[in-house]
Amino acid sequence: MFPPAIAAITLGIVGPKAFAARIGRNEAFNHAGNAVAALLAGALAYWLGPVAVFWLMAAMAAASIVATLSVPAAAIDHDVARGLDSASTGSGEAHPSGFSVLLASPPLLVFAASTTLFHFANAAMLPLVGQKLALANRELATTWMSACIVAAQLVMVPVALVVGAKADRWGRKPIFAAALAVLCLRGLLYPLSDAAPWLIGVQLLDGVGAGIFGALFPLIVADLTAGTGHFNVAQGAIATAQGIGAALSTSVAGAIVVGYGYGPAFITLGIAAGIALALLLLLMPEPSTRATVQATVP
Repeated sequence: MFPPAIAAITLGIVGPKAFAARIGRNEAFNHAGNAVAALLAGALAYWLGPVAVFWLMAAMAAASIVATLSVPAAAIDHDVARGLDSASTGSGEAHPSGFSVLLASPPLLVFAASTTLFHFANAAMLPLVGQKLALANRELATTWMSACIVAAQLVMVPVALVVGAKADRWGRKPIFAAALAVLCLRGLLYPLSDAAPWLIGVQLLDGVGAGIFGALFPLIVADLTAGTGHFNVAQGAIATAQGIGAALSTSVAGAIVVGYGYGPAFITLGIAAGIALALLLLLMPEPSTRATVQATVP
């Protein structure tokens, strides 16, 4: 719920023209905050015990509430925040619809399938890496896992800034294709070695893929639903599909590990990312150059 809400508020405040740059900065702050939170949690747990982590999370949640309430309600254009433009608002022709918005737009449906496969391929990779690190050295497994998370989050910060700054110039499709290609590459690289430095090094690529995806997802949805008022319901519908993909990821990967080992599991996840890449390249137009949904959604 949190990322779609932030995206909608951002769109309502800055409008479509400044949306890409602002989303990039939002994601950079998000990933930097995640890295700082992980470091603080580790330090507090070491000095004060695990219970301190819960107090830290509660304090951060309270600070988030204060920050949210500090945004003036009048600063948000609620029509723009749901994807309407001034022309459609004045005519009264555009109105929000339900989940049928996905079925009414082929490009949006292709994007939903690609992002679902992205999460299917990505969700299980970090847990599998953690298991391999634990098998190699149980005493350092938690430390190595923390290093994976913090390092990837730090990589995501500059990646998100670059995406926000260049998405309008380079186009959404090639950037998203790069994220899927990196994810596919991770699945093929992990089986090559069980050494902790190798696994952590490959995990840094997660910062590239996830950094791109986090900044690009709301931009593509906004492009494909421009002027229709379907921005938020489309975000919710696609996020639901992504959640299903992520849930299936760990189950399927776990079953493959039990039956065939870690290597085949990683390769299977990489193949899923490759299928998503093929769908994107073959079936989806560049979303930033056309309002693809306006012609198809009643």
